[in-house]
Amino acid sequence: MSQVNNRAESVKDAIRGDIVSGALAFGARLRIDALACRYGASHMPVREALRSLAGEGLVVAQANKGARVVAVDAAAIDNLFSVRIALEVMLARQAAIAPRPHDLAEITALEEERLDLAQAGRYGDAVRTNQRFHRRIYEVPGNAEALAVLDRHWLLLAALWSRFGYRPGRLGGVASDHDHIIRALRARDPEACGALTAAHVVKTRQDLLELMASAGAEGS
Repeated sequence: MSQVNNRAESVKDAIRGDIVSGALAFGARLRIDALACRYGASHMPVREALRSLAGEGLVVAQANKGARVVAVDAAAIDNLFSVRIALEVMLARQAAIAPRPHDLAEITALEEERLDLAQAGRYGDAVRTNQRFHRRIYEVPGNAEALAVLDRHWLLLAALWSRFGYRPGRLGGVASDHDHIIRALRARDPEACGALTAAHVVKTRQDLLELMASAGAEGS
């Protein structure tokens, strides 16, 4: 990889981190000059970074208007979760057909790790481990295309959870959902695994929308 490409990757990681952390607000204008100054880079790697982040769904390029951090509202969240529900249910059903012993062992270990983190009050780490738990399930069928879509969504969801906060009770409460999903995987029951996954994702959508609404009310 060339020096320019290396620098573009570094700038991309920095911009992505600032979006996820909330340092760059949703809908914020992204000016090449300001970003180059902010990250100590020339214009070329900044442009490359923005093009790549547009592919990840975190940045929107506008003709003759430059780029902005993606804007997020309730309608956008509904659309995102409509796609997620379809994909996650499909992958969960397929995963339950023939999970291997090491798949089940790794999935169970990730849930135990998530519980430990939640109980320790490390909610950000618990959310990241929660993502790894679900992704490990969805890796079982070997559908790389579907995983790529979900991975793109996770970047935006990470930014949303960071921006609007976490509900400790919710993180602890998902334990029952996860336990039942693991049981369905062990029983090789695609119908149960799909139904449980659908209900779990719907709860996540509802929780995120309520957090967003509450933040909007507090800011008004």
